[in-house]
Amino acid sequence: MLKMGEGPMLKTEYILLILGMGLVTYIPRWFPLFFLTQRKIPQWFVEWLDLIPAAILSALIFSDLFVTGDPHRLEILQLKSMVAIPIFLFALRTKSLGGTVIMGMVLFWLAGRFFGGGI
Repeated sequence: MLKMGEGPMLKTEYILLILGMGLVTYIPRWFPLFFLTQRKIPQWFVEWLDLIPAAILSALIFSDLFVTGDPHRLEILQLKSMVAIPIFLFALRTKSLGGTVIMGMVLFWLAGRFFGGGI
């Protein structure tokens, strides 16, 4: 007879694992919603919260656009960072997520096709 942790996971272990993952995903989303809906939030704080998604996205893409090599070094004039400039301007002007994604895919494809596959 297999004891817990010795063999393949049992069906109940999978269910407990999924429930645990759901719980640790749900709590961080529920906690602020539950406590902040009961209070009046200052306008400056609401405006600050609106900046969080842009800050997270910037942190995620900055390293891919401007950091290269091993060891890592900052390189501003890479092909992919040059292609990102018109995409960024398009996104600012149109505020269209779908258009920005399509334009980004097309421009990155064109840059890879005409300027090399290292993009």
